[in-house]
Formats: sequence, structure tokens, C-alpha cells
Amino acid sequence: MGKYSEKLAELGIELPEVAAPVAAYVPAIKVGNLVYTSGQLPFVNGELPALGHVGAEVDADTAKDLARTATLNALAAVDALVGIDNVVQVVKVGGFVASAAGFSGQPGVVNGASELLGEVFGDAGAHARAAVGVAELPLNAPVEIEITVQVEA
Repeated sequence: MGKYSEKLAELGIELPEVAAPVAAYVPAIKVGNLVYTSGQLPFVNGELPALGHVGAEVDADTAKDLARTATLNALAAVDALVGIDNVVQVVKVGGFVASAAGFSGQPGVVNGASELLGEVFGDAGAHARAAVGVAELPLNAPVEIEITVQVEA
């Protein structure tokens, strides 16, 4: 086991199976020494544990936890493609939050992703980020997360 596999085990985190795509795309693709994940929904055992808009049907704390779950799904896609221990640096996180009118706490929700990446990768988890409020997400999911990581060449 490499250092990130060991860190996941130390944190008591087991990466889930890669979520099956819900349309015509692949979960992750490697270009050069970068891996880009498709947007990942917070599936748990093939189901979305909450539905709706953050600030209405879903509260911000629940949404933050869902962002963490979606990030675990993104890490599973990275692991399946290149192995989690080959990550050199998390480069970018894109966080999309289905937001009720007037909800402006997207950065706090997407912190669920950023904080997890910091726990797992330490300094290599520092990244650029976007936290965007959107009207709707696929399958009525409250959050969607995509990541880009640099891997060993």
C-alpha cells in the first residue's frame, strides 16, 4: 500500500465502487499527467441519499456531507483509472450546488470536498476551486463534484 491508501485506511475511509455513468461519458480520463473526473453525484450504493435544492429541501450541513460523498466517488474514479497512490497533486475542484433562491452558501457546501482532499492528501490536497450555484443538477441531486489531479508521469 502507498501513502494515500494508508491514509484512507487510517481515516477509516473505504473508497466506493466507481459510480456507473448516468449518460454517455466515462468516470475519468487521463491526458498527459492529469486525470479529469466527470462530475460525480453523491451516490451511496447506487442511490442518492437526498434530493432537491440546498437552502430548501436540503440543509447546508447535509449538502456539505454530500459534497464529501461525491468527492469519494471522484477519488474512486481516479483510483480505478491510475491508482490513488499515483496522485502527486490535487489541481482543481469544481463544485456545483443546486441552490434554492437566495441561497449563497455554496463555498461552505463545497468545503465538504476541499476538507476531505486535505485530510487525505495533506499539502498535495491544496487546490484551485470553483463553487457554483446552479438551478438544477442531474437526477435532482443537491451537489456534483469534479476534480482534476496531477499524477506521476
